[in-house]
Amino acid sequence: MAFEVSADKGPAYTYGSAALFLTVASILTALGFEYIGGYQPCMLCLWERYAYYFAIPVLFVAIVLSAGGRKGWAAALFFLVALAFLANAGLGTYHAGAEWKYWPGPESCGGGGNLATSAGTLLQDLENIRVVRCDEPALVFLGLSFAGWNVVGSLLLMVLSLQAAFAASAQRLKG
Repeated sequence: MAFEVSADKGPAYTYGSAALFLTVASILTALGFEYIGGYQPCMLCLWERYAYYFAIPVLFVAIVLSAGGRKGWAAALFFLVALAFLANAGLGTYHAGAEWKYWPGPESCGGGGNLATSAGTLLQDLENIRVVRCDEPALVFLGLSFAGWNVVGSLLLMVLSLQAAFAASAQRLKG
């Protein structure tokens, strides 16, 4: 069976591409806030990035499979990504709730920063390190913290991924 890319890639390709673009944009934004803006992520923030790191290569493969006519496999991968973002929305909701004191955050939550590996700069690093708490929002924009915006983004990406999965399934059944 040959692997051919069709000229009309269809809605699964379009939805999947939109999900991939927004996933990459979201993680680059988070990394920009960290490395350019100086916002150190807490443990939960770092955990919330796993869905994005998982989704980028899986969405890429699903898009390639969809364009190549392997709609069943593409649908399965798009569905896996949707589940990952649904779980991530749950984690983000827990994180945002802890920030707004609706429930306690994890006991072990502290900074995500790295300490030096050499003894020479360890004391200097310890003086400059600030602990980032999971139960305090680092920034609030339009009433939502980073965790709150992660919930919104994860739900949007879940919907796009589900649309791609359903479109790929429908295309598979058609032809």
